[in-house]
Amino acid sequence: MPTIETETRKIVARLRKDGRIDVGGSRLDKFEHGDRPDVLMVVPRHKQQSPGVARSIPKLAGWI
Repeated sequence: MPTIETETRKIVARLRKDGRIDVGGSRLDKFEHGDRPDVLMVVPRHKQQSPGVARSIPKLAGWI
């Protein structure tokens, strides 16, 4: 099983690199993509993500 990135800065950087747009949020960063407007990616603003959240973000983004 590949290692899952839990550092928020790296996750957000990869989301932006993939073309996702930050649509705001106060306690959470919300990202959407023009090709898939029905999927709203939510990233909590913590330094490290919990393992469950760190696994769900790549699944939604289609990385794994």
